[in-house]
Amino acid sequence: MAVPSNTVQRTALVGVREDLIDKISNIDPTETPFMNNIGSGTAKQTLHEWQTDSLAAASGTNKAVEGDDAVNDARSPTKRMGNYTQISRKTVQVSDTADAVNKAGRNKQMAYEMAKVAPELRRDIETRLCGNYAAVPSTSSVAGEASGAVAMIRTNASRGAGGAASTLSGTTSGYVNAAATNGTLRTVTEAMLKTVMQLAWSAGGKPKMAMMSGLIKQTFSTFTGIAQQRHEVGSGMATIIGAADVYVSDFGNVAFVPSRFTTGRDAMILDPSLWSVCWLQPLQDKPLAENGNSTRRLMWGEYTLRCDNELGNGVIADIQP
Repeated sequence: MAVPSNTVQRTALVGVREDLIDKISNIDPTETPFMNNIGSGTAKQTLHEWQTDSLAAASGTNKAVEGDDAVNDARSPTKRMGNYTQISRKTVQVSDTADAVNKAGRNKQMAYEMAKVAPELRRDIETRLCGNYAAVPSTSSVAGEASGAVAMIRTNASRGAGGAASTLSGTTSGYVNAAATNGTLRTVTEAMLKTVMQLAWSAGGKPKMAMMSGLIKQTFSTFTGIAQQRHEVGSGMATIIGAADVYVSDFGNVAFVPSRFTTGRDAMILDPSLWSVCWLQPLQDKPLAENGNSTRRLMWGEYTLRCDNELGNGVIADIQP
């Protein structure tokens, strides 16, 4: 049916007000489970260093002849480990006009942008700390880089074909100067988890957390070893934890923690008490010089990752979700 002539329609109206609600929706994730679960420390140099040590292997043949002279035992020196600090930053510039006009969902544009910058930086730092990155010393023209956790876990590992641990700047100590070599992707199995847990336990570790991507966690949640997935409830019957959020292994409980900022191909088996993010300069912001009708602000932090002893942790690498 045709519209009667001279009917006033919306399409011809002038001066119709917009229907823009005074709200801005942002659902980007800001959780940083790795940083939230490890310690926080202080760095005092761009190369942050610490020492590790271990006991001599246990021996069941340690014996001596009565009255015999004592012979000095060989002793091993400590290992001096390190990681370089990295500066992560965000710079925002907003014109005076953009701050002055009436806007929906926010008042001052600079304040709105800076409110987004803080969680953006934490996401960047979380991604770095969880990654497979080498440490890089800073120079007058090269930015310093901090090694990530996947690269720092070298000993207790299950890797795909062709995969290899990271290398150190020294033979047995130093900083990670080359990231771990990725191997052929494969499907993760419960046997891999058991193997890595046993390796970490044998070395003296007590892992409490397994961190992985959401897709990998879905596979972990399908593990069917009932004896390894039950939680003792006093003297009564055991309750099966079907979702596998807590995995009760032969060597203690391990929480399966999904993270959006891991490599997507590795599952880290962690003792959080052995890790710290160490700040040379904590997250902070300051105004920058103005040159005209605009305002600039900088937010930054300088940090590194320390693992007191990587032997207490493990990694299942080269996992195909």
